[in-house]
Amino acid sequence: MIKSMTGFGRSEQVLTGREIIVEIKSVNHRYFEFSCRTIRGFGFLEEKAKTYIQQRVSRGKVDVYIGIGADDEKESVVSINHSLAQGYINALRELGQAYNISDDITVSSVAKYSDIFTVHQAAEDEDKLWEDVQVVLDNAIDKFVSMRQAEGKRMQTDLENRSKTILELVSQVEQRSPQTVLEYRTRLQDKMNELLSGASVDAQRILTEAAIFADKVAVDEETVRLRSHFKQMEQIMSAQGAVGRKLDFILQEMNREANTIGSKVQDAQLAHVVVDIKAELEKIREQVQNIE
Repeated sequence: MIKSMTGFGRSEQVLTGREIIVEIKSVNHRYFEFSCRTIRGFGFLEEKAKTYIQQRVSRGKVDVYIGIGADDEKESVVSINHSLAQGYINALRELGQAYNISDDITVSSVAKYSDIFTVHQAAEDEDKLWEDVQVVLDNAIDKFVSMRQAEGKRMQTDLENRSKTILELVSQVEQRSPQTVLEYRTRLQDKMNELLSGASVDAQRILTEAAIFADKVAVDEETVRLRSHFKQMEQIMSAQGAVGRKLDFILQEMNREANTIGSKVQDAQLAHVVVDIKAELEKIREQVQNIE
């Protein structure tokens, strides 16, 4: 089944006392391009997320957001700036001596100078955090891939319908092409009769000219190859994994055959049919550009 390169997935969950949010979105791109946004201090998650996502996504421009809430279960650590505290104590004693104030310095009085304390959380357990993020990431990827598959299914239906339309047009070319040779031979014979004014016409010459014309406008090989390409396309769309590049290559070959047919036909009706074939191929090309 083919997959679209356009997708979106979002998941959020509270694990180990903190909320984790993961959003994944992608658009078409020739290769795999990855970018990740998260809060400061959690940059180590980017490479882990990239490696993890690449196991299930091979093409597209993928943007990921990882939101990490505060850890309510993590203990806070209070550090004391002892040199600054000693400075305050010395200053208070000096002040007491200078103004004959009794020395009643207490812990409470020194603690009023809040800049001697620094409050921070304990060191982050990166392995545990990644374990939690991975749970939320898994859920987001599932939704993301599911959306890509659903869009790919719609695209495949459209491609199959357009392929059917093109093959019907190819049948018209195959049916009409021999008729143009007969019509050319008739026109040639009428023209020679007109020019010779009733004199005997060289039938062999007419047959020779008609044969040359038939060889010039023959598109049998091109239509056979075009049908073969559509069979390949059908097989590729049924294959597993990324098939976008293969479809793009097959489509180039289809366009080449259509252009060759267009350059050979010398019939207005066939020319219109070829234009319709090219128009449908262009619509297929637009779809293929967004297939993983």
